Amino acid sequence: MSSPIVWILIGVVVLIVFVLVIVMFNYLGLWFQAFLSKTKVSLMAIVAMRFRKVNSSVIVINLIRLVKAGITGISTDDLENHYLAGGNVGNVVSAIIAASNARIELDWGVATAIDLAGRDILDAVNTSVNPKVIDCPDPGLGRNTIDAVAKDGIQLKARARVTVRTNLARLVGGATEETIVARVGEGIVSSIGSAETHKVVLENPDGISKAVLARGLDSGTAYEILSIDIADIDVGVNIGAKLQEDQAQADMKVAQAKAEQQRAHAVAKEQEHKAEAQKNRALVVLAEAEIPKAMAESFRSGNLGIMDFYRMKNIESDTSMRDSIADDKT
Repeated sequence: MSSPIVWILIGVVVLIVFVLVIVMFNYLGLWFQAFLSKTKVSLMAIVAMRFRKVNSSVIVINLIRLVKAGITGISTDDLENHYLAGGNVGNVVSAIIAASNARIELDWGVATAIDLAGRDILDAVNTSVNPKVIDCPDPGLGRNTIDAVAKDGIQLKARARVTVRTNLARLVGGATEETIVARVGEGIVSSIGSAETHKVVLENPDGISKAVLARGLDSGTAYEILSIDIADIDVGVNIGAKLQEDQAQADMKVAQAKAEQQRAHAVAKEQEHKAEAQKNRALVVLAEAEIPKAMAESFRSGNLGIMDFYRMKNIESDTSMRDSIADDKT
């Protein structure tokens, strides 16, 4: 009865040992790789990473890379802390190695802070070593030229290329490429606008670059501007002449409106005069209607006799005859 139990126990022990050997083989492989690379990582430290839910391969491999690059002072705890913080350990280590090879001072704390801020630290280091060129304006935003008008009213269309280098000390919290493009565009517009004529700008486009570069446009940004080059500059439309034409059209419309107002005022006055004349004629008719009444009253009161009335009629007839003779002669 005891023999089967013993064999079962032996089998369980063998299985456990086999599983432990397989598990430990992975850890032993990492430890042995670190040992051959002269990297100080204990086997217990590798096993402990498993319980802390840290990818031991990422930590050990990147620590070996640092040692092989001759970079010391960065421990497994530093790599683990950045891994647990959600950072990209491999990218930061690559940036540290690239900065060391390029003789650029880059502290581990600064590198991890940049990485956790969401910036590509490796790209930033590469840009510090190999400056990049930024198109101004950015064609991806739908504009191909920066348009500005000189004092003589001629429009100029310019394109510039800005060579920048990453400033690692200002990368965290520094403004991005969009700010550089906006500031350079504003500087170009201001420089062209202050030129007396467009010919001055066309003769010396380098003057724009120098004027813009002297303004310190990289202040507060994550980049250092090395140069600003005017890639192309073309003559646009005559904005001054167009504005004068538009002003003349506006003045003409104002004059036409005033003339129309005066005409309407004159028509209104004419209508008022006609109404006044009609009113006066109506008053005359009313006054003439009163004459027969007055004559009848005079007859009744005895102030006017019948002979007086005929005499007045004769005078009217004589006057009417004279008027007719005068009209015929004319």
